Amino acid sequence: MNTQTIAFHHPVKRDIVPQRWSVEEVEELFSLPFADLLYRAQQVHREHFDPNQVQLSTLLSIKTGGCSEDCGYCPQSAFHSTGVEDRKMLELNAVVAAAKAAQAAGADRFCMGAAWREPSEEDMLSVVDMVKAVRELGMETCATLGMLNDEQTEQLRAAGLDYYNHNLDTSPEFYGDIISTRDYQDRLDTLERVRRAGMHVCSGGIVGMGESLTQRAGLVAQLANMNPYPESVPINNLVKVEGTPLADQADLDPLDFVRTIAVARITMPTARVRLSAGRQQMSDAIQALCFLAGANSIFYGEQLLTTGNPDVERDRALMDKLGMYPFADKH
Repeated sequence: MNTQTIAFHHPVKRDIVPQRWSVEEVEELFSLPFADLLYRAQQVHREHFDPNQVQLSTLLSIKTGGCSEDCGYCPQSAFHSTGVEDRKMLELNAVVAAAKAAQAAGADRFCMGAAWREPSEEDMLSVVDMVKAVRELGMETCATLGMLNDEQTEQLRAAGLDYYNHNLDTSPEFYGDIISTRDYQDRLDTLERVRRAGMHVCSGGIVGMGESLTQRAGLVAQLANMNPYPESVPINNLVKVEGTPLADQADLDPLDFVRTIAVARITMPTARVRLSAGRQQMSDAIQALCFLAGANSIFYGEQLLTTGNPDVERDRALMDKLGMYPFADKH
């Protein structure tokens, strides 16, 4: 019996004292035989969650296009010609209507995303009203608004925001190949402000951007070593959009994506690991493997910020086939 198998037979509970993960240790997880990795991830998952339950979130773009950041994957960047129009912020009634529709379709968390570097004072007033209105519907609230200062995090906390999303995107070593208008520390500083304000952190990344296995492990290690690690971890598979610098990037092997889900579950045992962008391109079989690997949250609905998402009927059919059910359902 090799040492990998021995380690795999003795999963360690990390919900009390989170383990510190070196990049090398995370890379070793990625290199485990596929069946061993999934078995270990499923063991960890069952220690902390109902393995047949999935949390449903819906994401609405409240301000689309014209972003001043140059993120190489993003069709909303003003640096790229992708055909995405720069549109003004949605009115409050449109956001509330979208939240009610998402709730009626089974979503229990409503996320609001805006394409800009950071919100203005005027922007924040509108967002605060949106957060309050969605909270009044009885839904969990999440926002992704770029960088925040201390005053803005306090405004969101006072409004009742449950989660703030700010992805790290990739490892510190690969970050400069993808984005030049904002540095890695800017992202870490915003997440620290969110944590200090008392809100839950939603932070993950994108795989399939041309990163090496070591760099993919570096992203997971960076997330897992936050103190505490994020409560919600979206794992995105690059959606290649014509007009962005990554439009011609080679496809990531679907099983490598499944491995990423499993490694995220093992290193962040109590987080909700979410299948996010790129799910539309995944077969039912690959999604099923992701759930087996420990994913227990999905973005649910017809569209993410500007790219497609499996529709509600397909998701419901898949959950029925797998015997899974939404977090809000009573079983």
